[in-house]
Amino acid sequence: MAALFTGKVLMANREEDKVETERELSRALENKVLLLYFAAARCPRCRQFSRLLKDFFVRLTDEFYVERASQLVLVYVSQDETEEQQRDFLRSMPKRWLAVPFGDAFKRELELRFAVSEVPVVVVLKPSGEVIVENAVEEIQRVGLACFRNWQEAAELVDRNFLLAEDPEDWTRRSITDPLRRLKYKLDKKKEEKNK
Repeated sequence: MAALFTGKVLMANREEDKVETERELSRALENKVLLLYFAAARCPRCRQFSRLLKDFFVRLTDEFYVERASQLVLVYVSQDETEEQQRDFLRSMPKRWLAVPFGDAFKRELELRFAVSEVPVVVVLKPSGEVIVENAVEEIQRVGLACFRNWQEAAELVDRNFLLAEDPEDWTRRSITDPLRRLKYKLDKKKEEKNK
């Protein structure tokens, strides 16, 4: 995915920070489903869909709703007429959204590459840059959060939040509730063995 953005600059944190080095970009985009959101602040359909997309994104990435943020990143590709419109729009959206800087020629490259003729459009990409969905607007409206699981499977993402097998003879207590957790799982194993 970072290859798509090689040599490009993306704005982060509501345009306060620049993400430009290949290492930073690859870290921001690696092993994640990428949404390219083509929209304009003045477009009525975009404003309506943007509220839905904001909720969709927040519910998948905000620790208030989920224990661990989903492997999802969104890049806003502005179709706004002025830089002020883009800035105002991004202020109302989550801080984690990235954006192509206003007036950057890369915006036009993305429009041509993904054949964007009207907005809103959400292009869903694998980490390799392959297209999963050409325009996911209708899918997000119809299916909601469940569509992310489908994209995640299609992207063949590696879930890096796993624990290595533990040696029961050599363990260290990880938390105060660790002994209770271990007891619970031992009891569950005994129940499974009885059922067999």
